[in-house]
Amino acid sequence: MLKRKIEAQIELWRENHSGTALLVSGARQVGKTFILHHFIETHYESAIELDLIADRQLADALNSANTAADIMTLITAAANVNLKPQHSAIFIDEVQAAPNLVTQIKYLVQEYPYDFIFSGSTLEDATSLPVGFVHNLRLYPCDFEEFCWAAGVSSDALDLVKDTIAEGKPVVEYLHTKLMQLFATYLVVGGMPAATSEYFATTNVQQVQTIQRDIVTLYKADISKYAPTDRRLVIRNIYDLIPSELAKENKRFRFSSIEQVKRFAAVADEFFWLTSAGIAISVPQVTAPIAPLVLMEDRAKFKFFSSDVGLLTSMFPQNTAVDILSGAPTANLGGMYENFVAQELVAHGFSPRYFSTRKVGELDFLVEKPDGDLLALEVKSGAGYRTHRALDKALATEVYGIDDAYVVGPSNVESDGRVTYVPIYATGMLPEVYE
Repeated sequence: MLKRKIEAQIELWRENHSGTALLVSGARQVGKTFILHHFIETHYESAIELDLIADRQLADALNSANTAADIMTLITAAANVNLKPQHSAIFIDEVQAAPNLVTQIKYLVQEYPYDFIFSGSTLEDATSLPVGFVHNLRLYPCDFEEFCWAAGVSSDALDLVKDTIAEGKPVVEYLHTKLMQLFATYLVVGGMPAATSEYFATTNVQQVQTIQRDIVTLYKADISKYAPTDRRLVIRNIYDLIPSELAKENKRFRFSSIEQVKRFAAVADEFFWLTSAGIAISVPQVTAPIAPLVLMEDRAKFKFFSSDVGLLTSMFPQNTAVDILSGAPTANLGGMYENFVAQELVAHGFSPRYFSTRKVGELDFLVEKPDGDLLALEVKSGAGYRTHRALDKALATEVYGIDDAYVVGPSNVESDGRVTYVPIYATGMLPEVYE
């Protein structure tokens, strides 16, 4: 069983929830159902578990219910379970199939002495979350640290890496080499639990990629089922374009790649659907690296990544995985490195942006820390990682508010003035990121 960080957050909710329901959202196949089922099995004397995708008739009935009493009547009729006050849970999986149910959560937690737990994927229609009555957690694919746990790397070893990086010292060479090898594996396997579990059970990459392609097919089927009818073809087109857009030197998404589309305004809703479903990550451009970054966003310019780098790799030609694992030159490596960094930053709760002008060049990622300080990340996949003109120019521009600058790539930890070089695998271990 994979160890996931969200498990500790769910434990905290149960200990302190005081009248709130739990909602775990995230893309399909990231492990929501498995984690919640295991949690319920080990923490409650009895439980009702309902899957609204599997039972569409029940979903429609719950979506039409007008009161908490009506909802409880339907729930208890659907499952022959003896509920015990304060000792039972009611888990409704894929709640997006009955979005109106979400509006009744306030009354459910107020009127019934059970723990209510929900999970959902494409929740863009469930906009009426009752404030103060829902504790919302977001689940992503396994991040690199979770992947390392699955590989048998101890938490103590990873904590040592974090401490070493915080001190600006090189990671012990043996551990650095091992983690770089695991990073290459992660680019291929990714963090989707089914793929990760299959790899560590069998090390069969071909079978892993079969699982990944099945997930991609599922996502495309979800687009056909749940996206607005008049937008499905464009959403599918955008999703299919992610690999080719990231394979380009300039990774900003070009709207001209979409058939009969020239302006962002014409497809804004389509991009939003993919990000809200959790199957893509949007990284908007800012006009200047100055906090607060949200005020500097140009939302019509952005990079668009897959939610999981393993799924991305599976969408490239078959030899891509072989080249990555063997260390051979790989044409698409830069895009996969950037996808990994975007994925790590989002999994750690950040909203990354990037900056690009002709005068300065491009800063691959900008992160605004809670205290308002800015962190700049330059991503390098090759031996020329010490060349970073855009980062140097940005640091030399006083009006820009960059406080910390890192180059993440294949090197071990070293410093050069205001720039610190760190291994790419350590993106989520930077003190500014994990603290």
